[in-house]
Amino acid sequence: MTKPRLLIISDLDGTLLNHDNYRWEAALPALKKLEVGGIPLILNSSKTAPEVRRLRQELGNSAPFIVENGAAVVIPGHTFGNPGEEVVNFGASRSEVLGVLATQRQAGARFRGFEDMSAEELAEVTGLDEESADMAKDRLGTEPLLWEGSEDELAEFKTALMAENLRLVQGGRFYHAMGIFDKADGARFLLDKYREQYGDEPVIAIALGDSPNDQQMLESADIPVVIRGIHSDEVQLPSAKHAMRSIKPGPEGWNECVLNLLFEYGY
Repeated sequence: MTKPRLLIISDLDGTLLNHDNYRWEAALPALKKLEVGGIPLILNSSKTAPEVRRLRQELGNSAPFIVENGAAVVIPGHTFGNPGEEVVNFGASRSEVLGVLATQRQAGARFRGFEDMSAEELAEVTGLDEESADMAKDRLGTEPLLWEGSEDELAEFKTALMAENLRLVQGGRFYHAMGIFDKADGARFLLDKYREQYGDEPVIAIALGDSPNDQQMLESADIPVVIRGIHSDEVQLPSAKHAMRSIKPGPEGWNECVLNLLFEYGY
């Protein structure tokens, strides 16, 4: 029986990367098996393009990737017959998002966004070094923020953003103000691209995430995998799908789940 083509779509912070120190080495056994099997690993994160590029270099990853919760998909050259790198954008630009946030701040909303912080300040908040913090500030279509108001004010803030065609999504550490798109849009876009490339071969998409921010991405996959984390209990698994939850958190759980699935499908 012919093995299906597998496609791995993974969140980063708290999923492939440890929540506290952003390391991924605990997932190395599974990562090596993906490389040997020729299985694309699509990184799908709230991180920016410069941040993901650096991580991809560490991982030796050459697959397309999705940044800022689906704000853009970056397709390396020669992936789908494209001669050079392509960037496909979704939703509002960052300048549009910042404009709406400025109006809401004038109306009394209390928050601190990346735009409000220097690289040094952001490094203190996130635990990143200053170079990494500077990369985190280089954004295409979203603005992460720390909410400083009450729960009632937060509800009002979300409603005000919706009136401007924006949404507020909770991630593992920050809220993310962004347009009407999510991590599933980029995932579905790339899944269609790979299915077109593979022709009649069956393709099984496996998605891994750890927070409500990953809900739509997980639901868009054939096999959703929830990695144990701070907000993972808030993520609902579709009962009709082959789904799983990890026992261990972060990259340790990621490694176990991916290895189990690779074994199941004969890799």
